[in-house]
Amino acid sequence: MWKSRDDKPAPLPVASKPTIPPPAMPANQFQPIMETPRAMDTTRTDIAHIGKSVLVKGELSGSEDLYLDGEVEGSIDLREHSLVIGPHGRVRANIFARDVVVHGKVDGNVSGTERVELKKSAVLTGDIGTKRIVIEDGAFFKGAIDIKKEAAKPEASKAMAAAASYSAPAPAHVSTSAAAAPAQGSLAEPKKY
Repeated sequence: MWKSRDDKPAPLPVASKPTIPPPAMPANQFQPIMETPRAMDTTRTDIAHIGKSVLVKGELSGSEDLYLDGEVEGSIDLREHSLVIGPHGRVRANIFARDVVVHGKVDGNVSGTERVELKKSAVLTGDIGTKRIVIEDGAFFKGAIDIKKEAAKPEASKAMAAAASYSAPAPAHVSTSAAAAPAQGSLAEPKKY
């Protein structure tokens, strides 16, 4: 009646390592809204940060990208770098930077050699000079925009000059009187009235 069975020892339980939860972030710590780095800016790691309680009066210049969430009165010169004005940023200055992104308020002229972007919370009173501009729906802007064209590449301008100076010989079957007739005026030549 009783059958014998093969008794195999039960597998021993494996002790697991206790998991430590990640440290909780204090509730009063503020995380700023940072722009994600652009694909071509992957080599740049230096970003200076000016907090919302900082007031700068005078000239602000630097050799790294800047996230500004405080107040600046004077001028900002970051010609080879990016400037992001955060939602608490208040700027009463003329701005010179490669890329400018505005979330806050700016009273002054903005010159971005590559790009200027006004987010929906932006308030800008002043003129803009740049190659590319983005203005989101809801942004306030009062001033003029000067879109700057990129300089022509030297090879392209040489090729255009060579093509303009090239003149083909008149075909043999054209009479000399037709070839000697005055050519139609060029748009580049001044008009004679």
